[in-house]
Amino acid sequence: MLENINNLRIGTMNGNFSLTSLVWVCSFYLIVWTPGSAYAQNPVPTLFSAEDNKVYTLIWSDEFDNGNKPDSSNWSYEIGFVRNNELQYYQEDNAAVQQGLLIIEGRREKATNQKFDPNSQDWRRNSEFSQYTSSSINTRGKMEFQYGIVEVRAKIDTAMGMWPAIWTLGVSKPWPSNGEIDVMEFYRRNDNAFILANAAWKGTQPSVMWDEAKFKIEGFIEKNSNWPNEFHVWTMDWNEGRILLYLDGELLNEIDLSKTINPDGFNPFHQPHYLLLNLAIGSNGGDPSNTLFPKTYEVDYARVFQQIIITQ
Repeated sequence: MLENINNLRIGTMNGNFSLTSLVWVCSFYLIVWTPGSAYAQNPVPTLFSAEDNKVYTLIWSDEFDNGNKPDSSNWSYEIGFVRNNELQYYQEDNAAVQQGLLIIEGRREKATNQKFDPNSQDWRRNSEFSQYTSSSINTRGKMEFQYGIVEVRAKIDTAMGMWPAIWTLGVSKPWPSNGEIDVMEFYRRNDNAFILANAAWKGTQPSVMWDEAKFKIEGFIEKNSNWPNEFHVWTMDWNEGRILLYLDGELLNEIDLSKTINPDGFNPFHQPHYLLLNLAIGSNGGDPSNTLFPKTYEVDYARVFQQIIITQ
């Protein structure tokens, strides 16, 4: 299919550029992609999507193979109490790279709130200490992308109180006007544990609109009793018209982007997004008071592919 190609124009977050004389590279590495497929231990630079009959190239990845901390050229940290009245205090210390994995560790430990203000009415400031710590890392300002395929291979802890996530946020406007894509969330509702695949944007009534799909984790465990102890591949396939969210090749949710328009006419899923990986504790995760700590959220890799536009 690629033998007669002279130029490949590859769209990235920084614009388009041309590559020439790459026929042999594409021929060697071209593979058929199916959602949730793993590409062995190393990423491949080019893949073919049977879903939309297009060719994609790897534009960014972190394999977590080097150093002992997340690569600072890829990732930044959130610090402190951040959102959702969660119990954990986010800090750098809880994120490490070990044996080819990103390890985010949730701990039951006391941490001092750097933004403590006893006179504040803000829950993020009026607690002097936390009883739990964790990490949240993101690629904002370092890797931002619009459309493409995202794959993250990870193992989550399903204990009471855990709320791990793989998600994206738009770079423009405050939440929820910027748009949120939850490639993976695990948490509890009414004492039931769910895997969720969602998108959120600005509404009028209600003020936040959700396209939400949730699945009881028992359904996955019935198919594979060892499911909580294994790594799984979460995939987002995003183009101008829709977002497809997969778990191990199974389609969980399809989001129609013709319906995700804010009241001001802005579509937050027609702008660049950045990637977040975090382990929250408490809030929607449930009560962790009887859970044994530490708990870990392990990520094998995170990869972003974008479409190759073929020109003669």
